[in-house]
Amino acid sequence: MQIKRNTIKKLFISVCLGLIVLGCSEKNNEANIKLLLVEQLKNTHSNQEWFVPTKKAIEGITIEQSNWKDTTANHSIGELVSHLIFWNEMNLKAFKGERVAEFEGDNKETFKKNDGQDWGNAMKKLDSIQTEWERLTENATDEQIMNWHSDIANMTAHTAYHTGQIIYIRKLNGWWK
Repeated sequence: MQIKRNTIKKLFISVCLGLIVLGCSEKNNEANIKLLLVEQLKNTHSNQEWFVPTKKAIEGITIEQSNWKDTTANHSIGELVSHLIFWNEMNLKAFKGERVAEFEGDNKETFKKNDGQDWGNAMKKLDSIQTEWERLTENATDEQIMNWHSDIANMTAHTAYHTGQIIYIRKLNGWWK
């Protein structure tokens, strides 16, 4: 009987310690996820690590260059930036708890050509949206990170993908140093 009690006591203590470690690990994982998301947001925005960030990719592009298109249905640099602004801003508003209308249009509508001052404004707007994403993610609660981690990770991958297209257009035309 004494052996059973000791065995049960040891088992109980082991389970309790395991739950404590698990509880600490989950909290630590959320902190690690947040750090990773912030790093990815910064890398797709302004920190050049493994790939070129958007800020550098669109730096120095003229209005004419932003609207250049080849003879296929490929998008221009300006259209790609417009597309990133649309989706990153829509997600940003939702993250902040603002009312976001359900997008029922065609994704093609998000690729808009820039005219005149629009290009300068578009570059500033994308920079502003990306900066705000970084700040809000750094200050996000654990609950926000739990609810949004996948969306934020997908958004950074989406941004990196289209930034690669921008670099390709620049290299194709000799606009890349």
